[in-house]
Amino acid sequence: MNWTALTVFVVLFGFVTVLGFYAARWRRGDLDRLDEWGLAGRRFGTLVTWFLLGGDLYTAYTFIAVPALVFGAGAIGFFALPYTIVVYPLVLVVFPRLWSVAHRHGYITAADFVQGRYESRLLAVLIAVTGILATMPYIALQLVGIEVVIAAMGLHGTGLVGELPLIVAFAILAAYTYTSGLRAPASIAIVKDVLIYGTVIAAVIVIPVELGGYSHVFSAVDPKKLILPHPPAGSWGAYSAYATLAFGSALSLFLYPHSVTGVLSASSRRAVRRNAALLPAYTFVLGLIALLGYMAVASGVAHMPRFKPYFEQFGPNFAVPALFLHYFPSWFAGVAFAAIAIGALVPAAIMSIAAANLFTRNIYRPYLRPDCTPKQESGTAKLVSLVVKVGALAFILFLPLKYAIQLQLLGGVWIIQTLPAIMIGLYTRWLHRWALALGWLAGMVSGTWMVAAIHFKGTVYPLEVAGLTIPAYAALYSLLINLAVAVLLTPLLDGFGVGRGRDETEAADYRGRAPAEAEAPGDADWEAPSLRTGEA
Repeated sequence: MNWTALTVFVVLFGFVTVLGFYAARWRRGDLDRLDEWGLAGRRFGTLVTWFLLGGDLYTAYTFIAVPALVFGAGAIGFFALPYTIVVYPLVLVVFPRLWSVAHRHGYITAADFVQGRYESRLLAVLIAVTGILATMPYIALQLVGIEVVIAAMGLHGTGLVGELPLIVAFAILAAYTYTSGLRAPASIAIVKDVLIYGTVIAAVIVIPVELGGYSHVFSAVDPKKLILPHPPAGSWGAYSAYATLAFGSALSLFLYPHSVTGVLSASSRRAVRRNAALLPAYTFVLGLIALLGYMAVASGVAHMPRFKPYFEQFGPNFAVPALFLHYFPSWFAGVAFAAIAIGALVPAAIMSIAAANLFTRNIYRPYLRPDCTPKQESGTAKLVSLVVKVGALAFILFLPLKYAIQLQLLGGVWIIQTLPAIMIGLYTRWLHRWALALGWLAGMVSGTWMVAAIHFKGTVYPLEVAGLTIPAYAALYSLLINLAVAVLLTPLLDGFGVGRGRDETEAADYRGRAPAEAEAPGDADWEAPSLRTGEA
């Protein structure tokens, strides 16, 4: 038992617990309303939104899994860097439009927007169900980070007794999320980011110095792991896999419900755009975090006798905790472990809130309780957020970890199928609502089949075309099938006179405020749309 690390960990964890409960008083609103509980009243400015989205997107699993992938597989693990670079120009262009139309009509979820845009409850339900399915395993994987650092401090055992610290941590998370809503993870995200930045900067300075410099770190790594392997003749090999993983992940990241929740909680369209410019700072830190994988290889921590049992249990996921235990004093290791654990609580809270918003707004209210009051709606969302957390915890406690990983891989393939209805729908309504639903079905089936065909060992599907093998992210292949079905069926459905439904939005809803209404010259939230909304 590492008592020093454990003490520091408990103190910091206790501090964020108090902060989580106190957050209910922060920018106080009526938490019996779903927009106040689930979106914090849309009051977060640029800085708070930056911390919230950073805590939401760069999770504890990222802190553990990215270095683990670099440690085990090498350069392919760095695909996370271009993907988080590509995504922010996309956010800058697309998501201010989503914020504007959601703010204008009171939409709380992306499925709300789809319902209003296409007047299709079916399509809205498909978007909601897809979001919930993609989010659940994502929450479960956040627990892996907590589980690893708890074991690193010596808290381990068999059965439920051994999992008791994890259960307690998630019970605390459930309690302050229930009482404070989105305000809790937003306030805790600030603490989490300060800890993460501090520990990462210390690690990338101290560990290489101990190892003799970065030149020694890279020279100690197998040269085959420093670059992508050259593809054999007749194949694009790792090149196409790397590029499509990065691009496909960029397309899907802000379609996840927790990302949409972070965007819609912003106080203005301008705050969303500013965050698209500021969030790449996290990508810089992510690059430093990825380098920890090479440092773990160079240090040989996997072969040290005291760490071998942990590597046997957690595999490469123990690389980062091993580095902190080996190269830093116990008190600093406690700070690092607290950063990882808190980094799991923030996204887990936001994800559970986002899933609860989807269920309540797009399944419970329209189908089960159309006449529910705002207080009943908010109360249901709070209960569902608890159920979601309990489900994620049960997944980790009673099922093999590989199932959560497999479902999370599928989650990326599934969530990208909502792109035509959401992203394309923000610019044009040309695609028919029934064509979108059938395209979604085709994408879900084909994407799931591709991942199953490679036995759930990854998401890179080797497509063979005219004797050429093109390994690529299955999500992109299935998205192309989705789009092809939607585009081909749209004129057919229009030709048969199948109704399109009424669009409750207008072109001006997507633009923000007009220049005359801006707060100051040159600081307007308004911008002309790239396409005339509602026209082909």
